[in-house]
Amino acid sequence: MNTLTQPYTIYPDSGRGKTEISWLKGRHTFSFGSFYDPERGQFGSLRVINDDRIAAKGGFPSHPHQNMEIISFVLEGALEHEDSMGNGDVINAGDVQYMSAGTGVIHSEFNPLADQSTRLIQVWITPDQDGYEPAYEKKDGILFSKKNAWISVLEPTGKKTSESAIEIRQDASAAYAHLDNGSQLPLQVEKGRQTWLQVLSGKVQIGDAILTHGDSIAIKDPFDSTLHAIEDAQLLRFNLSN
Repeated sequence: MNTLTQPYTIYPDSGRGKTEISWLKGRHTFSFGSFYDPERGQFGSLRVINDDRIAAKGGFPSHPHQNMEIISFVLEGALEHEDSMGNGDVINAGDVQYMSAGTGVIHSEFNPLADQSTRLIQVWITPDQDGYEPAYEKKDGILFSKKNAWISVLEPTGKKTSESAIEIRQDASAAYAHLDNGSQLPLQVEKGRQTWLQVLSGKVQIGDAILTHGDSIAIKDPFDSTLHAIEDAQLLRFNLSN
């Protein structure tokens, strides 16, 4: 079945929030910071999708987080991370970093490169309960490990089925895909689940809907369709409980 049926909602790139300062150009899919839109508050446990471009040697100084699952997808450049758990790391393009803030973490994030900006997709997911011990994990190179396929990057703790996935403390999963023009992938939503699809680059078609860079689609009913790339495209898909 390749025709979209309600209920689904398309959220265009034009409705995203913006942060633009000397070292940061950010786009916010959901309400964040000074950007507030009651139609873009949260989708299930998915709270933040920020698309940040950090200038050379720019970054976020030490700041706190608590009771949030924070996942960083580095698409270009590199990100240098330090935190109060004692972790010091560089997350390169293609890597995925997970930080469960739990009872409290302080961390910093900087672009260590002198001549290149860093593009980072940062996702926040609310945990299934407060008060976990903080945790940290990094997977190297998984985003660019293959093309024209869904790559599992997040799965619920205790339900991991893919070696590539990081376990998170919520009934939520995520997959990344880098598609060549003309390729296609299945897009399915099971009963009792809901899906958020974020277009990170390029252009895709689902049924009669065309989505481009920065657009999203939320699907809340059982759904079975095919996603077609009509340009080279990068995507993030989240599978969440209702």
